[in-house]
Amino acid sequence: MATSAFIAKHIKEFYFGGNWTAVNLKDSLSGLNWEQAAHRQSDLHSVAELVYHINYFVRVVLRVLEGKPLEGKDAESFDCPPIQSESDWTTLKDRTWKDAEIFIKLVQKLPDNQLSELLADEKYGSYERNLIGIIEHSHYHLGQIVLLRKLLKSSNN
Repeated sequence: MATSAFIAKHIKEFYFGGNWTAVNLKDSLSGLNWEQAAHRQSDLHSVAELVYHINYFVRVVLRVLEGKPLEGKDAESFDCPPIQSESDWTTLKDRTWKDAEIFIKLVQKLPDNQLSELLADEKYGSYERNLIGIIEHSHYHLGQIVLLRKLLKSSNN
């Protein structure tokens, strides 16, 4: 299996299942309504903010894979639009799934020799570093989402 296909497989498993941890984003958000997704436990980010944050970095790299310049600012990565209805929550999730599917396809098509090339600038490192970083970053925040769901459940009991 080509390295890019292997990376794409891991990204797909993070979103839609089949990974070693048996935890994925789609299942972890299943059954969560908009009020739960937007709820903030003390000073922690909400589930919706974490979903937006995960997808923010995917969108930044996705644009590069589409041949566009790298445009993104860490400071904007938690600027989730307000989630004030089920429609808002559905829109955020639908965009996340759509971006993930496009991202997976583009990563899978990357020639392996491009993985060692700089993504956009030397300070960002290689394509491979960024793609592996997105996987690690996403799993980190998925763990937070799982814990927030447990907190939500325990506060409702």
